[in-house]
Amino acid sequence: MGRVRALAGVVLFFVVVSAALPAWAGGDRTLLWGIVANCLDTSGAEYCATCRWPRVDSPCPRRDACRETTEVWAESADFAVLRDAKMCGCPSGFVHGLAIPRARVTGVEDPRRPDGIWAFAWTTARARMGDHPAIALVVNPRAQRSQDQLHVHLLRLRDDARHLIAQRPADRVAGLDQVWKVAAQRAAASGLTDYGVLVTSHQEGGFVVVVEKESPEKLYTEWHCR
Repeated sequence: MGRVRALAGVVLFFVVVSAALPAWAGGDRTLLWGIVANCLDTSGAEYCATCRWPRVDSPCPRRDACRETTEVWAESADFAVLRDAKMCGCPSGFVHGLAIPRARVTGVEDPRRPDGIWAFAWTTARARMGDHPAIALVVNPRAQRSQDQLHVHLLRLRDDARHLIAQRPADRVAGLDQVWKVAAQRAAASGLTDYGVLVTSHQEGGFVVVVEKESPEKLYTEWHCR
């Protein structure tokens, strides 16, 4: 009987872990790009056949309304903000989105990275969370990301994040169009060739930009609900 309970516990563990994986887990580093390229425009006759994660407002059949769909929070000609699969099964107050360029841009190292993505992500985050001081935008380092399509995480800061940020080298910018430039300068001054970027509000106006060798998502934010 004890062995049966132990086996059941192991099975339950793997079920829970599998359920927590994002929809694009599995080693394919181009899946976010696949969503941007094939799932945002539903007008094509073959949409349901070519899109693996159809929009929630599309007529395509799916087994899981959260993990097997794309929920679009905002979109423009240049960007789209999608619900991250980490929100599936979480309380209603938990927020984790992804702002993604509609053009092919690999990540923080790509010279084509668009300045406008930060303002678009911030506007969408405010629409979801209000004008909240805990809003955080994050891009992870190349070595610590799972996808090779640029994506800015829309998250909330952890309760201790402001204290941690105060102990780190940081830059204050007046506008979000300055983020990439300031982050690159800070990284160069710190001797970093690969780095992540955290952006949050400054208490006296403007924004704080922090550059980290490790993942700012995991260092400073509530990136998952479990």
